[in-house]
Amino acid sequence: MPKDLSHSISLKCDPDRAQALRDIYPAIRGGYHLNKKHWNTILFDGSVPTSEIESQIDHSYQQVVKGLRKIDRDALVLRYGSLD
Repeated sequence: MPKDLSHSISLKCDPDRAQALRDIYPAIRGGYHLNKKHWNTILFDGSVPTSEIESQIDHSYQQVVKGLRKIDRDALVLRYGSLD
């Protein structure tokens, strides 16, 4: 992992999808200082298309929300509307 991670983001990911993305993009690696099974770190070096990064942000949000207690998910829906 490079020493300079100032241009990167770590996102939660389904384990199978996480590995597939690492196989496709060298700039996507196991989460830096995170559980590498469930997290990816994306280096912003220009090699990962913006649309893929946006898709991964949406997927990460869904993964995190899925892990919340029902009461917390319901509170998000009340505050922001649909979680989709």
